[in-house]
Amino acid sequence: MSLPTLLKRKYYMTSTPWNKVRRIDDNEGIVSKYVFEKESAVAESVLYGFPDFNARTVVCCSTQSGCPIGCRFCGAGDNFVRSLTSDEIVSQTQHLFADRGIDAAKVERMQIMFMSMGEPMLNVKELIPAIRDLNKLYPKAALLISTSAPNVDYQPVIDISKEIEKVGLQFSVHESTDEARNALIPFKQKLNLKEIAEQGEKWAYATGRRPFFNYCAHDKNTSVEDAVRLAGLFNPSTWEATISVICERDESVAAANQRQRDLAEDFQSLLMKEGFSTRMFDPHAQDSVGGGCGQLWFVQDWMKKNPELARPSVGRSLPIIHTPR
Repeated sequence: MSLPTLLKRKYYMTSTPWNKVRRIDDNEGIVSKYVFEKESAVAESVLYGFPDFNARTVVCCSTQSGCPIGCRFCGAGDNFVRSLTSDEIVSQTQHLFADRGIDAAKVERMQIMFMSMGEPMLNVKELIPAIRDLNKLYPKAALLISTSAPNVDYQPVIDISKEIEKVGLQFSVHESTDEARNALIPFKQKLNLKEIAEQGEKWAYATGRRPFFNYCAHDKNTSVEDAVRLAGLFNPSTWEATISVICERDESVAAANQRQRDLAEDFQSLLMKEGFSTRMFDPHAQDSVGGGCGQLWFVQDWMKKNPELARPSVGRSLPIIHTPR
């Protein structure tokens, strides 16, 4: 697509395919949650400035309305409405930048992550053109696909990752055994841990870049044995690890307390001893606006008000998994 054509599309997308957009700010002014609504769908995005938008801007945007995967820690895990169009995906970032007056050319570090709500790999048809548009609109932005690894064809993602070197790939692993991961992610048509490792190696070989695995640390999965198992599955010379402070789905227990952070930091140290390059993701404003992935309180409210559109996901009949306290 030529740049003039893209800019013309940008004009129409900026006028927004959504009927209503609501912004909720945290108390410190560094995180904003946006709720996008129309008759047929709802979506959420989160905007971070670290420590301000010119230094580092991070966007977490939705690729689906609700989610069919049913993860038991996620606020989108009970209902699924539909996949979003590429315009609906791209317009989220456009609205965030326009609303906060962010000049993309002045941002030193920029990330757009497909991880707020929905499973990107179940919407590849719309995800790929959205990535191309976002790359042209924001050429400095790193574009991260975060997936729970459904058993689908990953070749389109490999192809777009070769085409656009800013594209990264992260797998939501979260547990060191398939048994524990199946309890957390009940969607059956997904890759097992060995298959995730193989798919990540294939992506790394094709792109020359390192994939990530994301791991939500809690009481029962942060032992030395867990770290050793992960190192046996995911070659530290190929993989990088993201350790996440777990995000509760219930607003009443949303704040990640210091003990949870300590768990993540301690496990990060264990993975470093196994040879991994690691980073820790500690979502800001969990207790005020639901800043972390899975903290989709406003979407939960929309689902309750639109039961005719909110189809039950595979996890709806299963118990919620909270962090042990």
